[in-house]
Amino acid sequence: MQCAMLAQQSFAGSTLYIVGLPIGNAADITLRALWLLDACDVIACEDTRQTRKLLDRYGISTPTMSVHEHNEHAAAQKLIDVLAQGKRVALVTDAGTPAVSDPGAKAVKLVREAGFAVSPVPGPSAVIAALSASGLQSYSFTFAGFVPPNAKARGEALKKLASREEAFVLYEAPHRLRELLVDLSRALEGDRLVVVARELTKKFESLSAMPAEELAQWAQNHEPRGEYVIAVDMRQHKESGLSERDRAWLDVLAKELPPSRAAAAAARVTGLKRDEIYRYIQKSEC
Repeated sequence: MQCAMLAQQSFAGSTLYIVGLPIGNAADITLRALWLLDACDVIACEDTRQTRKLLDRYGISTPTMSVHEHNEHAAAQKLIDVLAQGKRVALVTDAGTPAVSDPGAKAVKLVREAGFAVSPVPGPSAVIAALSASGLQSYSFTFAGFVPPNAKARGEALKKLASREEAFVLYEAPHRLRELLVDLSRALEGDRLVVVARELTKKFESLSAMPAEELAQWAQNHEPRGEYVIAVDMRQHKESGLSERDRAWLDVLAKELPPSRAAAAAARVTGLKRDEIYRYIQKSEC
């Protein structure tokens, strides 16, 4: 433990520590997180039962309290009362980092507004884990988390994400995975690469890469189980095959007709595929 510089670690009082926990494999917890969880005065948990399993594994007996999406505002006041006594509080979620697609953001905001320090103790990230093993061109990306469960709102959100140039990452629960992948296949160009990552860092971890046009069939052939991260590659720039003169008159035509009719008319004139022209029109409208 000497080589890990435990003696040089310092955890100030009257501070709320945001502690990242493993996303699946309990061995991924950091040394600093273990030291902090053992040294703090109370651990605020999304589910005290789940956190206690991890604490027991490492022999940590620190008291816990519940802070979840249904009591976050009231629980934040309890955290503030503890911090006012000069004590150290750790905020954790069941897996990953609090306040990022998980409860905690309200509590953090209220604690900061009350004048107390908030300090991050980083841990594993499902987003970064998925991207690192995906092979996608994720030089820049959007983390979208969970898209709306409502079909119409979900479709609109996916269409907006698909129209952008950068890669993007989604989370989804197993009971909504098939609907998400079907809608995603409709929103993306057919050859855009997608990686479906399941149960990252766990025993049945898998990462499946495929073009968007295969997503719906993949969803039908696989029984959704566990938690999913879906990573979509950057949008590729392609030449439409239209000459500069063709693009000029097509841009005018697209303003006068619905995209589908404009694409059909242009296909008859140019001999190019309707779908290719339709994609050009959609991209021009973005």
